Amino acid sequence: MIKVIVADDEVKVCQLICNLVNWAAFDMEIIGVAHNGVEALEMVERLRPDLLVTDIRMPGYDGLEMIERAKQVRDDLECVIISGYRHFDYAQSAIKFGVSDYLLKPIKKEELAATLEKMRSRYQMRTEKMSQEERLKIRLQSDIDKLRSGLFSRLLAQQMQEPLLLEQANTDYHFQFQPGLFRLFIVKVDCPPGQLCQDSTKILEFKVAQQLRAVLQPICFDMEICFIGSRAYGVLNYAESRQANVRKLFKTAMDELQVQLGIFENTELTIALGKAVTQPEQLVLSLHSAENVCAQRLVDGTGKVLEDASHPELPYESDSLLAELNRELETALEILDRDAVSGALDRFRKAALAAPGVSGQKLISLALDACHTYLVVLRKHHIHVENTDDLYQRFSERCDLCGSAQELFRHLSGMVCNSVDAILQDRRQAEKKPVRAAKQYIQENFMRPISLEEVADFVGFNASYFSTLFKKESGKNFLEYLSEVRMNRAKELLKETNLTVANICSQVGYSDLKHFTQSFRKATGLKPNEFRKLYS
Repeated sequence: MIKVIVADDEVKVCQLICNLVNWAAFDMEIIGVAHNGVEALEMVERLRPDLLVTDIRMPGYDGLEMIERAKQVRDDLECVIISGYRHFDYAQSAIKFGVSDYLLKPIKKEELAATLEKMRSRYQMRTEKMSQEERLKIRLQSDIDKLRSGLFSRLLAQQMQEPLLLEQANTDYHFQFQPGLFRLFIVKVDCPPGQLCQDSTKILEFKVAQQLRAVLQPICFDMEICFIGSRAYGVLNYAESRQANVRKLFKTAMDELQVQLGIFENTELTIALGKAVTQPEQLVLSLHSAENVCAQRLVDGTGKVLEDASHPELPYESDSLLAELNRELETALEILDRDAVSGALDRFRKAALAAPGVSGQKLISLALDACHTYLVVLRKHHIHVENTDDLYQRFSERCDLCGSAQELFRHLSGMVCNSVDAILQDRRQAEKKPVRAAKQYIQENFMRPISLEEVADFVGFNASYFSTLFKKESGKNFLEYLSEVRMNRAKELLKETNLTVANICSQVGYSDLKHFTQSFRKATGLKPNEFRKLYS
């Protein structure tokens, strides 16, 4: 039996959890009930449970601290947290601590049962306490799941060489389709990159699948959900008489998922419904329809159930927008004017959003084309950027996580401006390199007559350009820097040696003692002998 401790500061909540399901049916036994963090931790230390179901906020140790201490006692302890709406921030932190799942108050029997079944499976897999029959059943189910998800993979890869017949779908992909309607849908997750850790992603996927199956499976002949990246792809097969109920049921599921989503900060969901079709061979059309609807969230907003309304497409002058952007980027990048680049992108954004016939899919295509245009202009002006193909790929992947048109164009502007900043930084470093080489050459040769032309030739520039570059990077011109190097060496020799002023004069590159003395006095306010008396 799997040993369980339940902890919540509300006695009635503990009683509800204990009595809501038949724990023995999950091969579980409640061995302790605690009403504060200190008591719960003491039970963990003394009773060594396999599963801890605990409130996120309790007296004594709060849930987070108690979970952390409990896992120090037993690192393989599975933890399920109970959270109220006011404590979502705590719940999110708890998931990062390795919590396996969460339950929202008021706790529902179906959700508790699904969570316990997941915990039972995890326990059996971890401890290998599973009969040969159970192992065979899990392996068989895994194989079936792979076959069923293979349908989505082939649809997405457009690898259907021949029309998919109903009998073939049932035989090849292990579905139980029946004559009726078939429909693809997408659940799209939008969040900043890296926002969801691996554990958070798994829990979110579990909640999405659990809720959709609970609501939709009762009306379907068959349904399947497959998670790929930031999307869940799903297929429904149901009787035509159920068509009117489908959107209502999706709306019911979305309402509950919006509540569940409060756990995950800065994360938005959208459900996109493809067209209902009458044959499995038309599923690819339903998929394309769902993808277009999914993109429309950029215009219509996230947190909704969106459906293909089949409106006639309006003309959209994307070519003229891109041509104008290309012209402005040409001018701005020729002189590497970052502000001009930013301004061009801002005008491009406003024109794109204000154009008639705008749609989410067109905005995504426009942003990708704008990124490509920027890279083409760079190549035209022979401006080197490392891994341009990777840059475009990263931009494309990041676009897929944008939940609004404004965010999409912010990302476009940010990517391009950051790239221009990197180019400018490389240019500055490239300009500093010959100046550093020139300074080193001066420091090694200041003791003899050297000229601006000699140093410019050494670093490979003409004298006029080198003089401007040297002044820009050093803050002083060539002669001023050369004089500074010579004076610094003269001061060292005056302080540390007994050489005559005349000898020092010749050692630091001066042939005229009078000129040296005047230059030294100008630099220090003292004659060489006066400096020696004062500092030697």
